[in-house]
Amino acid sequence: MSPWLRHLPVVPIVLPLLAAATILLLTERARLLRVTVACASILGQLAASVMLLALTTEAFPDIWPQGVGAYAIGAWPAPFGIVLAIDRLTGLMLVLTSVIGLAACVNSLAWWDRVGPHFHTLLQLLLMGVNGAFLTGDLFNLFVFFEILLAASYGLLLHGSNAQRVKSALHYIVVNLLGALLFLVGVSLIYGVTGTLNMADLPGRAAALSGADRALFDTAAAILGVAFLTKAGCWPLNFWLPGTYAAASAPAAAAFAILTKVGIYALLRLGSLIGSADALAHAEGSALLRPELFRGGMYYLGIATMGFGIVGTLAAQQLSRLVGYSMIVSSGLLLTVMGLDHPPLLAPALFYLVGSVLATSAFFMLTGMTERAWRTPVEAQATPDAPAAAGGYIPFGVRRAPAPHAPDDEVGVAIPAAMAFMGLAFAFCVLLVTGSPPLSGFVAKFAILSSAIQAAQGATWASAEWLLVFVTIAAGLASLVALTRIGMRLFWSVIGRNTPRLRVLEAGPVAILILICIALTVAAGPAMGFLEDTAASLRAPRIYIETVLATREAR
Repeated sequence: MSPWLRHLPVVPIVLPLLAAATILLLTERARLLRVTVACASILGQLAASVMLLALTTEAFPDIWPQGVGAYAIGAWPAPFGIVLAIDRLTGLMLVLTSVIGLAACVNSLAWWDRVGPHFHTLLQLLLMGVNGAFLTGDLFNLFVFFEILLAASYGLLLHGSNAQRVKSALHYIVVNLLGALLFLVGVSLIYGVTGTLNMADLPGRAAALSGADRALFDTAAAILGVAFLTKAGCWPLNFWLPGTYAAASAPAAAAFAILTKVGIYALLRLGSLIGSADALAHAEGSALLRPELFRGGMYYLGIATMGFGIVGTLAAQQLSRLVGYSMIVSSGLLLTVMGLDHPPLLAPALFYLVGSVLATSAFFMLTGMTERAWRTPVEAQATPDAPAAAGGYIPFGVRRAPAPHAPDDEVGVAIPAAMAFMGLAFAFCVLLVTGSPPLSGFVAKFAILSSAIQAAQGATWASAEWLLVFVTIAAGLASLVALTRIGMRLFWSVIGRNTPRLRVLEAGPVAILILICIALTVAAGPAMGFLEDTAASLRAPRIYIETVLATREAR
């Protein structure tokens, strides 16, 4: 393997770290250079992520013949050193993160990055934390990268601060500090019992435990699972999410679309490794593998999360809050599928994960545009911290908020037919979020429902599959009703509406994300085939474990 390919796995972590430090050292007068560094960094991350994903496929059989790669930091062998591990799921999540990060970065260039200081630095640190969480092969560094991404998200949430953002940030910080505490307690207990935090080494160590040590490991695994569920936006600790994401700036909220899926990824990864039948053949099963916790508990928590999202969707009167509730519904659906533990459901669930992240990210950016259409001329000139003047008609579904900028500060070329673009983009986003035909959301939900119905036929736990079918359809209908109601007031009412000046820099990322979703629909067959292989590797993680532990011979 060539030297640059050997060190490629560390690029998605090191590159944003270096970019963040460089941008921080540059003054505000060097804005063009700061923006160039930020965009070049994310493009580099995207290129590295695409290459890493390609290396896990059959396209490069001579580099990673089994589709899994491992990188030992400092050439320290596992399980003693820090190891980065890459398989198809990791590569997919890295590419998705880079696409979302690039869209948010470009969208912010219209004016949001100038509302407050250090936007690009914080975004780079957020991407570093997310990429590290996907790449790391040990629990403690997973905790470290979780804290990096959360610390960066606190700053992005407060960017261009106002009273609503500060209030929402307090809830967000408290809940995530609680999750971090549980995470640290669980990791500490696991290390105390097993003597390792390497995720590939953990199944074998856990299998050898018995008696009190085994009970303590089960408790630690349960605590760790609660921490991951908290970060995944699971009910009942997701009350903060809709208000927090609605209060954040449009590009920050778009970047946040990937955050709940980091918790989903952690549950998938650890559930796959600890639940490995090969590694735990002579054990009774871990806390994450037992039906009453992994199947029963995860399933019912997912159903409850979807129910909470459905009620919130119907009650929401602001488009940004409604999009936040749609993220809760997506997390609930993924948790429910994981709780059922039915193999044919996993690939469609991963397809749904990709589409939902792209759609909600585009929707959050679109929300930032639609809100400007309903500000009065006086409000449109308000500064971020100055109260908007009273007056003007604000329709149902649109909040009154101080404008985040002065229109004269916008950069770039304005696009023609702004309202037509927003209306068309809104329609596409509605189809994607609700899972309506013919776009990728419908393909994913149809595949999930089809697999669930097939599993219900002749199964002893058929009621669970039918409940998944019912709740999934109900969630789609509720979202469709709520979004149609708000869309009619946004685009059909003409009283008090003004046409905002949309720039290519802010409208372009929305269009690109929608086009990616359309391409995903057209290429649904090959994409589903790739995800079926990804799901198969998760169900049989022997290659992942052997590849990571093989670094003990590395020098």
